[in-house]
Amino acid sequence: MPGIDKSPTTKFPTTRRDLLQMAAAGGAAAALFGGMSVNPALAAEMGRSEKPLKAAFSNAGLQATWCAQGKQAAEFWGKLFNVEVTWFDGQLDAVKQRAAIDNMASQKWDFVAIQAFGIGTLTQPVQKMIDAGTPVIDMDTLIAPLDQINVHSFLAPDNEFMGASVTQALCNAIGGKGKVIMTQGALGHTGAQGRAKGFNTVIKQFPNIEVLDTQPGDWDVSKTARLWETYLTKYPQIDAAFFHNDDMALAAANIMKAHNRTSILIGGVDAMPPAIQAVSEGRMFATVRNPSCRIHGGAIVAGVAAVVGGEKSGARIPKSVVTDGPVVTKANAAGMQWMEDHFLI
Repeated sequence: MPGIDKSPTTKFPTTRRDLLQMAAAGGAAAALFGGMSVNPALAAEMGRSEKPLKAAFSNAGLQATWCAQGKQAAEFWGKLFNVEVTWFDGQLDAVKQRAAIDNMASQKWDFVAIQAFGIGTLTQPVQKMIDAGTPVIDMDTLIAPLDQINVHSFLAPDNEFMGASVTQALCNAIGGKGKVIMTQGALGHTGAQGRAKGFNTVIKQFPNIEVLDTQPGDWDVSKTARLWETYLTKYPQIDAAFFHNDDMALAAANIMKAHNRTSILIGGVDAMPPAIQAVSEGRMFATVRNPSCRIHGGAIVAGVAAVVGGEKSGARIPKSVVTDGPVVTKANAAGMQWMEDHFLI
């Protein structure tokens, strides 16, 4: 909710207050991981660290709304669990993120959490930290295949499901026929790869739907705007468009509005606040929640568990944790916004 004070001492309605009380006793782990198929009884053993911990975080780039929200969530849960979070911005650039992670690897941390801009781009410095005994939490996209790098845990959504669910909603809405475009994220990002797979799986079921283009926007709103300037000139008919994140979807929506092509149904991924508002107002048809708060907050919980609980073997927190998130339409947009405002999903 706009203007809400999310400090740990703030008074909230009963459900919120109960959550914070659980956090102080270690139950925040259960609140976060209970919905991630982790045994709450085991998760509840992970309490607030008695001594301050230092953690380093990096995600793809704080220009992206999803990443910025994740930073807020990590810092909030860090306060609950007595963790000081230092941020290394990926800047939506693989080379710049690599330099940042090289810097991270030169320092001492109790644990680190990283969302790589692309698979395989950070393997060497991350391996250096693992070899030094630092627990590494992988967030959202693979740093490297899990059989090639011993991260403590990998927290990520079901990207194929997200791509398929929004695509299915769009295809149903246009009656199973018409012309569509997919604007992808960065092609080296395993999340984008999964979303594209979900899109293609659904599209194959609709022989009367033609895919006009699938070029990547690379999570870049300026590049996406340029792509869509071209599309709207080139294609007189576009019935629906699927974007791998909401930022790109809303950037394209602005171009569509400028060209008076607002009849195109738009689907996105992440369920960021601006997109939820757009869904509520009918400017977007649907999005799906990629639970940034649970992934980044969950990384705090997993890191504390690794250090305080002596779980560097990964015996308690699963190696791979799938974070779930629903499709967002007008019917549930208000509820989803409340959950995001309270850093719960």
